[in-house]
Amino acid sequence: MLPFGIAGVACIVAGGLVAAVTAPAATEHASWAAAYLVLVAGVAQVGLGVGQALLAPGSLSARLVAIEVAVWNLGNAAVLAGTLLGATPLVDAGGALLVAGLALLLRQARGSAAPHWPLLAFRLLVALLLVSIPIGLVLVRTRSG
Repeated sequence: MLPFGIAGVACIVAGGLVAAVTAPAATEHASWAAAYLVLVAGVAQVGLGVGQALLAPGSLSARLVAIEVAVWNLGNAAVLAGTLLGATPLVDAGGALLVAGLALLLRQARGSAAPHWPLLAFRLLVALLLVSIPIGLVLVRTRSG
């Protein structure tokens, strides 16, 4: 859980800094980037890390967790950079990495003996993210084109 927590909190702080720095001359992209950093790269990442820690049926290898954190954060970085640069293929690659990261996380929660509500909350978070990724990809195309 710790790597997800550290990276997630760093993204939340980064989102707050983006909001503070761009507040005097806020643009649509700046507001979106701040919200994305806080909500998707930050809060969702913390939730995914906590969920995996609670639900994994056994101990997780440090290597696997490092891969999951790297995939999630590279995906978010690609979505952010691609959106801000108007590079739709980069946004698409980021979206694909996010889906891959969610698949890795879901795989680790299989066979969980955890109580029902944490499993349900984790699955709802993953479902929300899986629904929002294609919506975001469509919105990038409608805003840039």
